[in-house]
Amino acid sequence: MDNIIVLKCGGSILEQLSDAFFTSVQKLQENRYKIIIVHGGGPEIGLMLTKLNINTEFINGLRKTNKEAMEVVEMILAGKVNKQLVSELCSRGLSAIGLSGTDANLLRAVPIDKETLGYVGDVSEVNSELLIQLLNLDYIPIISSIGTDTKGEKYNINADTAAGRIATGLKAKQLLFVTDVPGIMDNNRLLTCVNTKEITNLISSEKIYGGMIPKVMAACEALKSDLKEVMIVSGKHSFAGENGDVIGTKIISELEAIQ
Repeated sequence: MDNIIVLKCGGSILEQLSDAFFTSVQKLQENRYKIIIVHGGGPEIGLMLTKLNINTEFINGLRKTNKEAMEVVEMILAGKVNKQLVSELCSRGLSAIGLSGTDANLLRAVPIDKETLGYVGDVSEVNSELLIQLLNLDYIPIISSIGTDTKGEKYNINADTAAGRIATGLKAKQLLFVTDVPGIMDNNRLLTCVNTKEITNLISSEKIYGGMIPKVMAACEALKSDLKEVMIVSGKHSFAGENGDVIGTKIISELEAIQ
C-alpha cells in the first residue's frame, strides 16, 4: 500500500484543530489516500495529574511515569482524548475508529529505562496487518500512544515516536506533524522544502526557534528510518490542495537532497 499518510497530532494542537483541518483530511481521502492519525495528550494528562496530586517530572523530554501516573495516562489518552477526536471526525461524516496501542498488540512496547523513567516505552513492533485491514475497510484509525510488552504491562509512548514507527512499519508515503503554524517560516515566507542539514542551520540562525525546534527534530529523527519525507503542516488552516497534494514544509534527508 503506497498511499498511506500518517498524521501526528500533539496534545497542544488538538484543541485548536479547525474545520479546515477536518476538511483537509476529507479531501485526502477523496484523493484515495488512506489516513491514520496518532495523537498525544500531554496538557490534558498534566492537568489530571495535578488534580489528583500525583507528582511527575520530565527527564530528557519524556514524562516519568509510575504505576499511578500510567493509569491516568491511559484514562486520558485512550479514553477522553481519543474519543473526542473520533467523535469530531465521525460528526463530519468520516469513518473514524478509536484504538489504543494496547488493542490487538497494535504497539508492542519495551521499556526505555524502567529505573529512571518507569513505565515509558519504545515501540519494538507494530501490528501492521490490523491497520491495513481497517484501512481497506475505509476506516481512519485514531491511535493513542500506549503500548504493551509481552507480559501485558502497559507503557506510555511518546506520540512522535509512535507515529514514526507506524509510518515506517506501513511504509507510508508521508508522515505529517500537525502544528499550529503552516510550516517552517523564514521572514514570513513558507519554506516548502528543506533538508536535515538546512534544519540545523535554521536552528543555529534562530529562524527556527521555540516550540518548532522539537517538532523539526522529531521529523529529522523519523527520517533516519525508511521514510523518504516528513512534513510540517497546519492544524488551523487547510493543508490539502485541490489535487490531493499536501501544503506545508517538506523535510527530506540530506542524502535525499543530494540525489
